[in-house]
Amino acid sequence: MGLKELVRLCKQQDRKAQEELYRTYSEQLFVLCLKYSGNYEQAKDLLQDSFVKIFQKIDQFSGRGSFEGWMTRLVINTAIKKSKKNGVHLSITGEISEEVEEELDDQNLSLDFLIKIIQELPEAYRLVFNLYVMEEHSHKEIAKMLGISEGTSKSNLARARYKLRESIKRHNRMNFLKSI
Repeated sequence: MGLKELVRLCKQQDRKAQEELYRTYSEQLFVLCLKYSGNYEQAKDLLQDSFVKIFQKIDQFSGRGSFEGWMTRLVINTAIKKSKKNGVHLSITGEISEEVEEELDDQNLSLDFLIKIIQELPEAYRLVFNLYVMEEHSHKEIAKMLGISEGTSKSNLARARYKLRESIKRHNRMNFLKSI
């Protein structure tokens, strides 16, 4: 069954079509949920909540643009709403040095390790990092989505990069020590 037909049947609340949509996209969307969650269990909850929203709002998908992009946007919005509902403080104060703006070195790191260290970030940093780096939103867009200032978005991104860099350095030191 083609995607257009699958979406059409899901709009009619067809359970088999909904199951097929879930089977087709759950793995891809779960990876996204892992990026926005603090751990595996939170990612499972976010995926479940996201599919509930997808099925509730599927009538709003007009067919213009990518259906995968529409679902991705819903997952991200669900993650942001959950963070706000859970009282995550997105506004962080304090200065951080400009040196953390340099890009992380390309290293041979496993996807599992990268997801793990992203999940370890404080939620405010993780949200901004994912929106800026993974989803390629501007600080202006992030500020609007999260209800924070552009400066806070920039600061949270810098702090996220700093924490990720430190985690990678620790990982590399541990691997070096294991090798000697």
